[in-house]
Amino acid sequence: MRRSTLLVALTTTTALALSGCGRDDGGAGDAGAPQTGEAVSTDDLSGELEVWAMGAEGEALPELVAGFEEQYPEVSVNVTPVPWDSAHDKFVNSITAGTTPDVAMIGTTWMGEFAGMDALDPTPGSIDTSAFFEGAQGTTEVEGTSYGVPWYVETRMVYYRTDIASEAGYDEVPTDQEGFQEMAAAMQEQEGVDWGISLQPGQTGSWQTVVPFAWSRGAEIATEDAYTLDTPETVAAVDYFGSFFDEGIADANPPEGQTEATFTDGSVPMFVSGPWMMSLVEDFAAEGGEEDFGSMYDVAPIPTADGGESSSFIGGSNLGVFADTENRDAAWALVDWLTQPETQVEWYDMTSALPSVQSAWDDEALTEDEKLAKFGEQLTTAQAPPSFPTWEQVAAAFDAEMEKVAKQDLSGEEAVQTAQQQAESIGTGQ
Repeated sequence: MRRSTLLVALTTTTALALSGCGRDDGGAGDAGAPQTGEAVSTDDLSGELEVWAMGAEGEALPELVAGFEEQYPEVSVNVTPVPWDSAHDKFVNSITAGTTPDVAMIGTTWMGEFAGMDALDPTPGSIDTSAFFEGAQGTTEVEGTSYGVPWYVETRMVYYRTDIASEAGYDEVPTDQEGFQEMAAAMQEQEGVDWGISLQPGQTGSWQTVVPFAWSRGAEIATEDAYTLDTPETVAAVDYFGSFFDEGIADANPPEGQTEATFTDGSVPMFVSGPWMMSLVEDFAAEGGEEDFGSMYDVAPIPTADGGESSSFIGGSNLGVFADTENRDAAWALVDWLTQPETQVEWYDMTSALPSVQSAWDDEALTEDEKLAKFGEQLTTAQAPPSFPTWEQVAAAFDAEMEKVAKQDLSGEEAVQTAQQQAESIGTGQ
């Protein structure tokens, strides 16, 4: 299955009863369930809805929501595409000015900040949050209350060249971190290979590679009310990350934008990334005359250590309803419709955005691709960072220390102690 790109993670009843994916009308009363908002009604929906969505999703969404307008002909949906690079500030300014849309696509790491500004409407109890991947649902919850639903998801896995791995004596990727590093070193010894693996050497977003190594050792990077970046498990994971650079297995100064080229030519036969890279590497190879590149690589889960369970970062985007909406029932009806399994599969066909609803993954469109199915399996254990409003600031501080680990030989102990001190200085924002 070849796709040009993979984009960066309702029925009418009196109460918004949901069907087809394990939803029911009793979510708010379930033991351990997050606190939820008031019920909504889909009787006689009418009026206009303003929806904001970022990037390519904003461009494609009008075609999809035409189906919602057919189901609710008295409701008109206006979608405004918003560039990603200005989206955060646009949202903050609109919250301050009281000019928010009714419904919006919201970055998962923004939920805590916006909820802390009292800008989001709590998710109705009629939505069964167990329908979603657990890690994705967790990105909507702030201090025990859900403020939206996961819309689409993504996670990270190890990409590796199966042909080069075979030459190095490996038929499959070791599941333990020590064995995984040994495999990377062995692949580096093969003809034409310059580096055993590509790992992001710090800078924005590098935590999305390093923290999964920690999670896969059993680390917890936060409690309910504090950051805990300096645990022994995280120290060990950072040292492990740094050892790839110390031992010359990974390049501490890789050229930007060369992953497709170096992977397809075999000079760097492993890297860690999301599902969108499948189409990118296959299309790049096809442009160079290699039409069957899909058979030359595979994906594998994040390796574990010390008895941990493989766990990766879960990303994607959520859908939220803003508290100032004047058409709350219709707004939540739209959100509900967008997260029905059949709608999610249709959206995947249109954009390749992976469904957040677990039952949607039973559809043939997703099960027919073996690599994609492996991403679906990794999603079942993937985790999200804490929903504290300050997470992005703390992540930036962590990324800066990871760059020192990769390029200046900083130890894991020094790196996480500094990151923890900065996290404590920044605070959780709660």
